Amino acid sequence: MAASAPAAAPYPVLYSFRRCPYAMRARLALVASGTVCELREVVLARKPAALLQASPKATVPVLVLPDGAVLEQSLHIMLWALRRNDPQHWLPASEQGMADALQLIGQCDGDFKTQLDRYKYPNRYALPDGLAHRAEGALFLHGLNARLGEHRHLSGAAFGLADAAVAPFVRQFAHTDPAWFAGQPWPALQRWLAAFEASGDYARVMVKLAAWTEGQSVQLLTA
Repeated sequence: MAASAPAAAPYPVLYSFRRCPYAMRARLALVASGTVCELREVVLARKPAALLQASPKATVPVLVLPDGAVLEQSLHIMLWALRRNDPQHWLPASEQGMADALQLIGQCDGDFKTQLDRYKYPNRYALPDGLAHRAEGALFLHGLNARLGEHRHLSGAAFGLADAAVAPFVRQFAHTDPAWFAGQPWPALQRWLAAFEASGDYARVMVKLAAWTEGQSVQLLTA
């Protein structure tokens, strides 16, 4: 949830973009961990100088810590936040559980994200349409549905790291053609995504904010 603060405080600063799935999962972990941070909404076509100074890669999310350290990868932000405080027990309890979660996240961030981009934005890749890439991406979703048929969540019995990291990308895929997604034989996946979008954490991280400008009132992302 975003709230105004009267003055700058020694909070971490998160540069974010509301609909970006990478930024979304970073916000989810920060909220779940109870980490208060200054939230700076970025318009990607007009990236602020402060973001470019903090991170020349100039993509979101970027988390600038009070000591000046910069975290530039969404998964690193998630792990940093949850290793400091994990009241909802999102982190797997065992080494094998963590390895399994990271492997699933790697599949999402790798081939599935490639197919998602080409399905959603075929013109960017000089493609007539994204249907072939939709079919390729559907293989990953089919596997998720099978996994969710055995357990309520990707992380097992309870929502956890893998769910928070993967759900924003499944959401983007599903919303590219909602009627097509709803017509697929993936009842477990569809229920899981609907529950994610109805959750309190999702509502808190999807509050709309105006683009951040230098000198404006501090907006805090809080639990």
